[in-house]
Amino acid sequence: MRVALRPRSGCLLLCLGLSAFTLLLQNLWVPQEMSTYEPAGRSPAEDQGQQSLGLRRLTLRLEALSNHVERLSQQQNMKKTPEDLHLLLQSFRQDQQALARLVKKELEKVSRRLDQFNHYNLPHISTTRENHGTNAGPTERCVVPVDTAYPMCAEKVEFLQAKWQSDPCYAFYGVDGTTCSILTYLSQIETFCPPLPGHKRPAPPWRQKPSLYTNKAELRSTLSLLYEAISNSSGPAVTFMRSRVEMMSERWEQAAAVMRLHNKTHASQMKVEVLLYPGALAGDAGQRFQAMMERGGPLGELVQWADLSACLTILGHNVTLSDSQHHLHDLIGAAPGRGSCPIKGPMTFDLIYTDYHGLAHLRGAMGLAFQHYQCRFRILDSFGTEPAFNLGSYARSQGYKTLWGSWGLHPLQYMTMFPHTPDNSFLGFVSEEAARAQESDLPRKEKMAVIYGKQEYMWQGKSEYVQVISEEMQTHATVYQPPGHVSTLPSSVINHGLLSQQHFLRLLRRAKVFVGLGFPYEGPAPIEAIALGCVFLQPRLYPPHSSDNNEFYKGKPTTRQISSQHPYAEDFIGKPHVWTVDATNKTQVREAVRELLRTEVKPLTPREFSCEGMLERLHHYITQQSFCTASVTTWLPESALRVHLGPLGQSCVSVCARSTLVCEPSLFQRLNNPEVFTRLGIGCSGTMEEVNHIFPAYTPWGRHCRLQQEPLLFSCAGSDPSYRRLCPCRAYRPGQVALSPEDAPAMKVV
Repeated sequence: MRVALRPRSGCLLLCLGLSAFTLLLQNLWVPQEMSTYEPAGRSPAEDQGQQSLGLRRLTLRLEALSNHVERLSQQQNMKKTPEDLHLLLQSFRQDQQALARLVKKELEKVSRRLDQFNHYNLPHISTTRENHGTNAGPTERCVVPVDTAYPMCAEKVEFLQAKWQSDPCYAFYGVDGTTCSILTYLSQIETFCPPLPGHKRPAPPWRQKPSLYTNKAELRSTLSLLYEAISNSSGPAVTFMRSRVEMMSERWEQAAAVMRLHNKTHASQMKVEVLLYPGALAGDAGQRFQAMMERGGPLGELVQWADLSACLTILGHNVTLSDSQHHLHDLIGAAPGRGSCPIKGPMTFDLIYTDYHGLAHLRGAMGLAFQHYQCRFRILDSFGTEPAFNLGSYARSQGYKTLWGSWGLHPLQYMTMFPHTPDNSFLGFVSEEAARAQESDLPRKEKMAVIYGKQEYMWQGKSEYVQVISEEMQTHATVYQPPGHVSTLPSSVINHGLLSQQHFLRLLRRAKVFVGLGFPYEGPAPIEAIALGCVFLQPRLYPPHSSDNNEFYKGKPTTRQISSQHPYAEDFIGKPHVWTVDATNKTQVREAVRELLRTEVKPLTPREFSCEGMLERLHHYITQQSFCTASVTTWLPESALRVHLGPLGQSCVSVCARSTLVCEPSLFQRLNNPEVFTRLGIGCSGTMEEVNHIFPAYTPWGRHCRLQQEPLLFSCAGSDPSYRRLCPCRAYRPGQVALSPEDAPAMKVV
């Protein structure tokens, strides 16, 4: 479409053209960003004055153009104008708005440059440089070095030039946007660049070694120091932990006395500084967790945290507890800001026990120091993390990526509630009534059952199962029900509501049977019920529950197949204390109930769930496990290794269990070589190292032998129908599956 322009329109176009040309000249005139340490040819005051004058002129010109367009628009409204001119005016308004946005952007850019010039006259910047090593003078010229030993230097400099104001921590360390300040930071704090000419490279402050601790750990006979540590935190969760520690204190003190009498190796243990940070209790997640507690939410994790804190204290270590992110930042010396920078000094804690939430909080507060100190972390992880999910690059490429994995820690740094994942360390907990519940102290068992399930949704689909049990004995429940709620529980069930821990245990002392509904999975309550002389009746899960078919396990970093509500109770305890039935088969349930009612059982506590057992196990981990060296050595002698070549499609967990052994991942290194295949009589057509969590293994198709290339992928879990896995098995102590008979005993069994 051709537009015939009138004189007024021509003037408008001329104004727009002149303004755009002026804007272009102004943009070209503004100097490119210069290093604060480069001579500019004039003083900052002169530059600031010239820039202010040019900006003022540009602003006046843009304002005049805006007024002119507005007058034309008003005239158009008063007098009908051709449609062509109407469209042209609309186009001019759009151009005007675009020019305004462009000018605003330029003003912001110039403002940032003026701020940099102002740093010449700000005394706090020079103070920061003095404190943190940014000592380059104002006339010193800094050039980004090209050094093959520091390949990421230029990239990091470019990043900080654009993003140094995104986190106040950079300014804390003396970065002010100039090349010299950035190079100083990257050479002295983050070590991505070589030191500036004439400067020596000191060790970054966060990597400097603190004073060595030379004090020996001495067994304590009291938990008074732990009470002081817990008193620094508050809230329902910490209150529960303190209450549990107080109830268990007598038992812990007795275990310490036994250990002091019979232990011969503890004297060599050094005292360590330990931080306990249950991240699930911090921030928004902590508020949700604590709200769930009041409605019958899970307490198993809190039981484990309480027992861990008591165990560490009795072993003679110094314990600090925090459930606040702000407090965590203070404890680790986080730089002020959003966590992009390393911590201010060396880590003062030898061990940090946390969970997946806390791991994320630590990474968000430690910057580059997180990777340096991650070998000191121990992750409380109830259901375990298998190696295939742990190594990020492998998990992404092989389809094992989940919300909870990919941290790249050593698999033994994850600590589980039960010994179901030998790739991880079994931490466990203490059965509250363990040795204290002597048979003579227990009241006579009544013909009654307590149902395991504190929330109504756990009862869904189990009405016939519960009804069969109710026909044989009186049934009780401890289900949370808010005021005014209409209960959906069977009428035959006596519901006591949500009980305190003491009242719940009192109910279990009277009961003959503790009845599982299939959920929650693998909690501590069945172990405590068995310790009080109850029989645990649980449903068999068919098909087995896993991340493939169950919402609870979906996304968890494990491939385990759960065949019952409590696999540990079924596999390691069994009858007559544990009965596993098909809950949909009423005849089988009724027969099982009648038979167990006729069976007399005594209280039973596996040693690994006693105070002595947990002290023994944790002492072993602290003294023997070290993940801060290039290679993780095993503490077990060669004689402990039992090499097994499994059948096709079986994991090493299954292969070792068939021989009443357990898989020991720390022994993989000793059989990851071709000679082992030869000793087993296997003729390999070829041997290769590959990155795969089922290796070392052998496939009969082509007679290929495969070795493991990535040590973090040594895994007891995992199977492939085409491979026979080469498995490192070992024996274990009765009642203490985490320890081998070859391990030096931490305490004599009495």
